[in-house]
Amino acid sequence: MGILKLRKNKKFSYTPRYFDDKGEGNPFEIKHKFDEHRKTVGGNVGFKAKLNNALDDLKNNPDKQVDKRILIIVAVLVFIFLAIIEFDLSIFFSK
Repeated sequence: MGILKLRKNKKFSYTPRYFDDKGEGNPFEIKHKFDEHRKTVGGNVGFKAKLNNALDDLKNNPDKQVDKRILIIVAVLVFIFLAIIEFDLSIFFSK
């Protein structure tokens, strides 16, 4: 057992006895439904490569409404957090 060596997950290739595969694939295969659309899912790559892939997906995102929605949600959550810790919000408003 090496200190720096990572363990691989076990993979099982179960095929039923009377299953006839006609090009549809294995119905017992466990896979997330969006795996084929993501670059970050897959091989055992490092953290930097995963971060670069995620940033590339974010930059090439065709849906700009999602970006606006995420920014609004983050701004509301930050505002709620500042209100919970009783931060002086009067510095944001002029009299």
